[in-house]
Amino acid sequence: MARVSQQYLDARRQQILDGAARCFARNGFHATSMHDVLREVDLSAGAVYRYFAGKEELIGAIATEVLDTIREAFEDAAGQSPPKPPDVLITEVMGRVLSGEFIRGAGNGGQIPRLIVQVWTETLRNESLSTLIRAGYGHVHAAWVKVVEAYQAEGLMRADVPAEHVARTMIGVAQGFVAQQALFGEVPVEVLRNGLRGLMSMGEQKAG
Repeated sequence: MARVSQQYLDARRQQILDGAARCFARNGFHATSMHDVLREVDLSAGAVYRYFAGKEELIGAIATEVLDTIREAFEDAAGQSPPKPPDVLITEVMGRVLSGEFIRGAGNGGQIPRLIVQVWTETLRNESLSTLIRAGYGHVHAAWVKVVEAYQAEGLMRADVPAEHVARTMIGVAQGFVAQQALFGEVPVEVLRNGLRGLMSMGEQKAG
């Protein structure tokens, strides 16, 4: 029997994740069966169960993809000197998340925000998913703290406010924007950028 390459295995795993995410975004976790996922990805049960034992593993893998996208973006930002200002940085990261770059085919029609909110809701009843999300959030939070510390080191942000507190607030802004998208419909990420710029301008001196 010919050996299957790792590239092929990774592509097949991503194909399953993409299809499951589309199903979950359309119908929700509980209204989606594994049969729905099989039909979406056009694979046999054996092919899918080779990678995922069931819906909970699929949900956890999708949640990890989202968190890894955010963490990687902010770790990259922390390595810049200085990092891009919050209005630019948060908008760029949210643009990447909402575009669905981590789940192909789920980036249109507001599906990504609905998918993210469903993951949040599922953590309230699923302890294993809650543990996974808390761990992922910890990594994301650490990446955001590094960005804030870089702002403070460059003299761009007050140093007498704990970086951890600022990071939590920045995360809250991003989460709130996702929730608004899921509940009230899509708006361009430029709305978020402009809102942040307005808030950031409060300490500026008026031009004479």
